[in-house]
Amino acid sequence: MNRPASLVTCHALPVEQDPRWAALQARDPAAGFVYAVKTTGVYCRPGSASRLPKPENIEFFDSPEAAEAAGYRPSRRAAVDRAAVTARHAALIAQACRHIGSTPGVPSLHELAARAGMSPHHFHRIFKAVTGLTPRTYAGALRASHVRDRLEDATSITEAIYEAGFGSGSRFYESSSRRLGMQPRQYRAGGVDAEIRFAVGQCSLGAILVAQSERGICAISIGDDADELVRNLQDQFPRAMLIGGDAGFERTVAIVVGFVESPSLGLELPLDVRGTVFQERVWQALRKIPFGKTVTYTEIARQIGLPGAVRAVANACGANRLAVAIPCHRVVRSDGSLSGYRWGVERKRQLLERETES
Repeated sequence: MNRPASLVTCHALPVEQDPRWAALQARDPAAGFVYAVKTTGVYCRPGSASRLPKPENIEFFDSPEAAEAAGYRPSRRAAVDRAAVTARHAALIAQACRHIGSTPGVPSLHELAARAGMSPHHFHRIFKAVTGLTPRTYAGALRASHVRDRLEDATSITEAIYEAGFGSGSRFYESSSRRLGMQPRQYRAGGVDAEIRFAVGQCSLGAILVAQSERGICAISIGDDADELVRNLQDQFPRAMLIGGDAGFERTVAIVVGFVESPSLGLELPLDVRGTVFQERVWQALRKIPFGKTVTYTEIARQIGLPGAVRAVANACGANRLAVAIPCHRVVRSDGSLSGYRWGVERKRQLLERETES
């Protein structure tokens, strides 16, 4: 097997004198390295039950990634071990998420790590790898979601804030615009007093509506009936003050229309993205899909660290209200065929064809 010399681990001492050799001989499962076998081209964990190779055929690496970068592949047992570790981590983080959701306030990092049997640093790293968020960010997003759910039923906004686990109202109000897209009193009242400018234009795919809040573009909708697009916007924000766009705003619509017609131009507009923690993770992954490329729902699920959540990923794509800006049209089935699209499968096909031709 030929490998770049720069990637091969060099040993100042013979393998037998390397401290890692002793750990390998002891089959220490806690040893923080992997060993590769030159004659077979595979690597294993020190705790593997595989037959011990000759010292001269061994290379040590700090991580599986380093071994793979040097051209080695995981042994079958190593692959099984990695899958088991991944499953164990997912279960521990799921327990931590449930604990965060059922505990008043925000549990400390040390408390969460102790419950998982990890060091704080290791737990923080694993939590972010599994969820895409830090524990504190997850807790904040979860509590904000609880506020959204309870604002409609609570007798007061203060009650909703405290029921959702915020220790003080001031801490929630400091970030409420970012969390809700508007102030909580506005959100509770269906967007009352919130100003949303909108305009309807025409593109080759039909009527197109673009709406903008104080934070950024909050809706891009495409359809056959302009009036229906406006009614849908009213349903989304029933108490907001919808204002027809002036000439300045119509230039924003023109930018969106230009992107629909010529996707290679790109779309650089501030977006007002509102969704659940999971939805926002999916939408963030969608925005990273390169222009002119497609990925599958399964690949998106893997990218966000939840390979079993393929159906949930599809639902998050369907919940996207920002056509083309969050390119859910670039997600296809595993066989490459096109599935449901909020604005019609034929429009999805046309968008993909334009990106391929550009």
